[in-house]
Amino acid sequence: MSGHNKWSSIKHKKGAADARRGKVFSKLIKEITVAARMGGGDINSNPRLRTAVIAAKQENMPKDNIERAIKKGTGDLDGVNYEEIVYEGYGPGGCAVYIESLTDNKKRAVADIRHIFSKSGGNLGENGCVGWMFDKKGLISIPKENVDEDSLMEAALEAGAEDVKDEGTTFDIITETEDFETVKNEIEKANYKYDIAEVTMIAQNTIALQGKDAEQMIKLMDRLEDCDDVQKIYTNADIDDDVLKQIS
Repeated sequence: MSGHNKWSSIKHKKGAADARRGKVFSKLIKEITVAARMGGGDINSNPRLRTAVIAAKQENMPKDNIERAIKKGTGDLDGVNYEEIVYEGYGPGGCAVYIESLTDNKKRAVADIRHIFSKSGGNLGENGCVGWMFDKKGLISIPKENVDEDSLMEAALEAGAEDVKDEGTTFDIITETEDFETVKNEIEKANYKYDIAEVTMIAQNTIALQGKDAEQMIKLMDRLEDCDDVQKIYTNADIDDDVLKQIS
């Protein structure tokens, strides 16, 4: 696992991209609904909604589902009122875990998340206990195949990227959140293909895990992924590719 990528990168490398399409759709619909509620139903003037709709299309969500979710957010259709909550805690080996949740039942969400932590060798902490360990950034991860590093770096930096990092199998473009859309659009215009393009939480430092701690950490993250109230998970766990292969 590369030094600053989060759980989505682990899933990609261990081949665990969520095949449970119903659960994926449920999380995406929540995000679309909340994004529309907060910023309106026009994707051209609502970057969060635009990002959510793009993610839904990448998962082949039907257009009708997307449109209904937007209408529920704008109030044109009846829908559930979701609350955004952040949970923070520690996983095996003292790794930081930062969770973004959308829930219609705060008591259920915190009880389920606390149970998952305790079952997986971790513990749920107080608000702010690990959040300071992460920076909110834009991330565009491009596979190295047939990509010239100098050309990519020039294109990314000219578009306003903060940095381009060599992460072994990928080049990872880092941006400030306000520059993410601009950089992503320029990268697309230059015909670079990416695996990941999102605003995320990047760990300032990482903790290397091996053996039982690494195995328990993967189980913790998988269980959190399965929790209906959990939208996104970030960690500073650094799990080597060889360890991931053994666990998988």
